[in-house]
Amino acid sequence: MNRLPFSAHPRAAAAALVLVATAAPAQVADPARVPVEALDNGLIAIMKGGKKLGVTGRAAQIAPVVDRAFDLPYMTRLAVGPPWVQATPAERTALIAAFRKLTINEYARNFADWSGQAFAIEPKIDTRGTDRLVRTTLTAPREAPVSIAYRVRMVGTEWKITDVFFKNAISQLTTRRADFAAVLARGGPAALIEHINTLAEKR
Repeated sequence: MNRLPFSAHPRAAAAALVLVATAAPAQVADPARVPVEALDNGLIAIMKGGKKLGVTGRAAQIAPVVDRAFDLPYMTRLAVGPPWVQATPAERTALIAAFRKLTINEYARNFADWSGQAFAIEPKIDTRGTDRLVRTTLTAPREAPVSIAYRVRMVGTEWKITDVFFKNAISQLTTRRADFAAVLARGGPAALIEHINTLAEKR
């Protein structure tokens, strides 16, 4: 009677498959998701802080997360557009500072309490030239899921967020630029600095 060799025996083959599966390296997550994941975790944390932290406390807590996750100077330049070239170094510094404060304070105002919200990052990350597009979904009990996508780029040795797309379609930078253009036309960089700071302090 013909006998199967050990390597071809059904039980042996099954054991071999288990060993191969165990030895296979785990899939490495795309590093482009790192700033988005950090931001998501930071937002959940300030939501859980809620009223106890207050707007000021939430802003202070999310500020270092925003600084690490976003390329704020680059985003400010894109939001300002061509008038950035005419701005003085002092005006550029003030614009970046105002844009930073606006970004931080809006997160502190909009993510004010936690009632079971969660973020999920889609495994597939798309390539856009040298950039990446990281898609997420914000869920909350009894509410429709909200899609939020982030454009990220390599800055030095780190990935940084450069734009946010609400419902995967509405570019935050495009919206900002349209708003800023009218102010710049009326009063130049000085007027825009005042405008952004006013928006940042809005309650």
